[in-house]
Amino acid sequence: MKILIQNGRVIDPASGLDQICDIAIAAGRIVGVNRVPPDFAPKRVVDATGCIVLPGLVDLAARLREPGHEHEGMLESEMAAAVAGGVTSLVCPPDTDPVLDEPGLVEMLKFRAEKLHQSRLFPLGALTRNLAGEVLTEMAELTESGCVGFGQAEVPLASTQVLQRALQYAATFGYTVWLRPQEMHLGRGVAASGALATRLGLSGVPVAAETIALHTIFELLKTTGARVHLCRLSSAAGVELVRRAKAEGLQVTCDISINTLHLTENDIGFFDSRARLTPPLRQQRDRDALSAALLDGTVDALVSDHTPVDEDAKTLPFAEAEPGATGLELLLSLALKWSQDSGVPLQRALAVVTSEPARVLGNALGTLQASVGQIVEGGVGDICILDPLASWTVQDDALCSQGKHTPFSGYELPGRVRMTLVGGQVAFDRA
Repeated sequence: MKILIQNGRVIDPASGLDQICDIAIAAGRIVGVNRVPPDFAPKRVVDATGCIVLPGLVDLAARLREPGHEHEGMLESEMAAAVAGGVTSLVCPPDTDPVLDEPGLVEMLKFRAEKLHQSRLFPLGALTRNLAGEVLTEMAELTESGCVGFGQAEVPLASTQVLQRALQYAATFGYTVWLRPQEMHLGRGVAASGALATRLGLSGVPVAAETIALHTIFELLKTTGARVHLCRLSSAAGVELVRRAKAEGLQVTCDISINTLHLTENDIGFFDSRARLTPPLRQQRDRDALSAALLDGTVDALVSDHTPVDEDAKTLPFAEAEPGATGLELLLSLALKWSQDSGVPLQRALAVVTSEPARVLGNALGTLQASVGQIVEGGVGDICILDPLASWTVQDDALCSQGKHTPFSGYELPGRVRMTLVGGQVAFDRA
């Protein structure tokens, strides 16, 4: 289908473009930006007056719950949630059931996702078989089947030697290892260590659980030369270590979640299990440091950390409740809220959910590297049309995701996705 998007304010953080212009799309590709080809005859014209036209969002952390956890989410519901939130590309961790440690499983998941014609799915392969932390997976075969990197999801590696070998192997072939920095034994609590956790009688996770893991990772990077993406930093001390590592020239990128950007441990309130998250919410000073690091580029990307959890697993005592919250439909609005609340330039707020996460994926995107997360002539037609003046209240039952639990329930958020295009096709239309 040939589509013409007219009169929208086109913002492309990758190129710095910010002007009112038209975009022409044909055969799944952008064929004109601010310049409609003379022979272009659109089948559909979209009037984007008053709207922002931006690249489709790239989310580096979204669990889709297939295979193995279909009671908490299915590809159909979670992909629908993605395009409703303007997310056109997403990365899913390998902690499915069975674990994504075999090429056949990865190919099946990608095939299922492609049949839905919604968001593009980029799976992470398991770093070790069954995430058991003992035997490395066949990374080359998993890469051929479509994996964009390798990680352990929420399962820390007990053996530093296994991690070293994994980094050596990955460095040899140019693969990226995705790790959430968490020391295995210190990270077993359910809330951030501090006065609040003590007062509530909750087991704590000290900042040292993150910083010890970071020190280990960085020392191994110095000897292996590997590339690592750090998932969901949570502390001021952790951010400072990353800042130093980048200054030393280590190949490190990192992200934080919408939860740690906006919330603190006080949002646990009276044992609210919707705020039972991994990593746990920390103090105000940590949140302020994460926000500053996201602004100055120390933190590369903002992620939804979308983890749908069913009713039975959430309506339990706080320490027993399953961690996680839905986030795909909230990512863009919470990026805008960060911009408004902290005075962050709109270009930067949009960059951390579009061009910057695409840059983190880099050459793992293959032929899509030159166009995912940006608006460029000849690139894929992944577009989000946003009404920046609309606001909406987060209502659990109105979410497309099968997971209805979020600590942002009841929040009034800025910006509403009006339309999402993936590969030049309308995947979501709030008509």
